Amino acid sequence: MTQGSIRMSVATTACAGAGCVRRESGGLARRRAAPGTRLCPACQEHLVRDLSRLPELYEECARHLGGGGGERSPEKTSGGPLPGMPFNCRAADTRSSILGVLSSWATLVLEEFGLTGPRRAVAPLTRFLVRHSKWLAGHEAAGDVSAEVAQLVRKAHGVIDPATSRRIPVGDCVEPDCSGDLTAIVRPRTPRLPATITCTENPAHHWAGPEWLQLSRRLGAAPADDGTVQEERWVTAADIARLWAVPPGSVYRHASTEKWRRRSASGRTYYHATDVHASLKHRSA
Repeated sequence: MTQGSIRMSVATTACAGAGCVRRESGGLARRRAAPGTRLCPACQEHLVRDLSRLPELYEECARHLGGGGGERSPEKTSGGPLPGMPFNCRAADTRSSILGVLSSWATLVLEEFGLTGPRRAVAPLTRFLVRHSKWLAGHEAAGDVSAEVAQLVRKAHGVIDPATSRRIPVGDCVEPDCSGDLTAIVRPRTPRLPATITCTENPAHHWAGPEWLQLSRRLGAAPADDGTVQEERWVTAADIARLWAVPPGSVYRHASTEKWRRRSASGRTYYHATDVHASLKHRSA
């Protein structure tokens, strides 16, 4: 958390939430923040959901303190494991980070309203921050709290499952009346299997990785008056390889021989989704 006095802002701008930052890194546009806030409704919901998950993740990390991955030390500590037993420093660091970050943001709220704070424990701190999540969403530091809480969740999952899946942002869920985000889940232990696409709100909304480009017509891109799609989709070579389970060399070969449209941003090259789909659609079978 950034120190210093931070004031509220009521301007409606592009969402500063962690989910929209991930969307932008994947070549998608950020959603608009809700009026008077810094976060879009979806990122506000994700913030509350992530906060609510932290107590359980904190306890789950405690069950990994005796080993099971991460950096280990054979030395005995007072009250710790027996000599020769592994100690998971990563799990301990994650628990410390969860408590420290929650305490820091709770202090910001307490100083603003002059309240008496909850005791310094993860469960009461998260309940306190959930109660004040709307105020946090309107704060100038809303993007920071969203990013830090999302990072804590990822860090905890990295302790619980060291080979945890990588999530690639895809876009808004295409199912009617669903406010979830779609993410492509890549599993490092099975690199030859295509990724799967799941919804953050409803696990029943899921597709196979190669269907991602076919979904692009439905991913929040309304047709213009002339029938064209307003929002174009772009994807990196690395993500194409993971989504379609093809060697990276084959991706670049297709891009060159079939002259995929490309663009560069922040030092990365993105390829046009329509061109990729036209070249690789036969692999869906």
